[in-house]
Amino acid sequence: METLRLATRGSPLALRQTELVARLLQEAHAGLEVVPVVVSTRGDREASAPLDRIGGQGVFVKEVEAALEDGRADAAVHSAKDMTSVMAAHLVLAAVPPRADPRDGLVGCALADLPAGGLLATGSARRRAQLAYLRPDLAFTDLRGNMARRVAMGESDEVAAAVVAVAALERLGWADRLSDVLDPVDVLPQAGQGAIALQCRSDDDAVRTLLHAVDHEPSHRAVRVERAVLATLGGSCTVPVGAYAEPASGPAAAPASARAGDVGAPLRVTGLVASGDGRVLIRLSREGTDPEVLGAEVAHALLDGGAAAIEGFAAGPDAGLRPVPPA
Repeated sequence: METLRLATRGSPLALRQTELVARLLQEAHAGLEVVPVVVSTRGDREASAPLDRIGGQGVFVKEVEAALEDGRADAAVHSAKDMTSVMAAHLVLAAVPPRADPRDGLVGCALADLPAGGLLATGSARRRAQLAYLRPDLAFTDLRGNMARRVAMGESDEVAAAVVAVAALERLGWADRLSDVLDPVDVLPQAGQGAIALQCRSDDDAVRTLLHAVDHEPSHRAVRVERAVLATLGGSCTVPVGAYAEPASGPAAAPASARAGDVGAPLRVTGLVASGDGRVLIRLSREGTDPEVLGAEVAHALLDGGAAAIEGFAAGPDAGLRPVPPA
């Protein structure tokens, strides 16, 4: 192929991620032309509406995937955390480039310095529940929109701080505007957070080969296991959920085989399900080598540990019974 068309959202962050992917692909394939295909998604068009009212997970993905399905694009670039846990059978997660920082952060004030009753801005039920569990004295207000709006809100006098994804600010060159980075021990990330997912049609071998050249196996395996947690819990689960995988020995001391992409390297995945108000929080970790089996095991353990009893948990009838097939 001489030209590769990449479907993407039109937000500044999405375009920046597509630029990063294009550069990686062109470094791997001399002479390849990469053309962005900008797609408008419902999540972007209805930027002021709460996500759970306009479709929840998938509102930033559906129209981008449609560009693949109707032939307008050859591949798609997504924030992995925006993707639905189970995709259409004719599409595949073909590659995950090296993952950026998966953690959440604060703009405006550090967590330890937030005053009693401080107002936090976030549109994420997962972030709100965990921060409420840590600090029941805090108050929350909804916040959606692009990263410029979120950062501006955090730096304004309207709120004490805004919660953001660290990777987003790093990719935009705004890391110096972070007031705090939250430890995953305190606030578990969303599945896939910090990772870019490259998707294509499952029968397009030429594109799959191109994309595979920029795949980072440890990052890809981590995303697979985190997505497997969500998929096994069931697509209709509407309560706050998080999942985060890392090398079993920890990111700083990962064995050389894990860094080199050894598919058998052990992973440690932590899963979380919480009530919307943060009063109930179930969190546990497991280790293993098979991403799909490990993700399903964590989801089962969460269900057995009381997640299914949380008010608002509405897992589908096959929840806990359907591990995701490997990409």
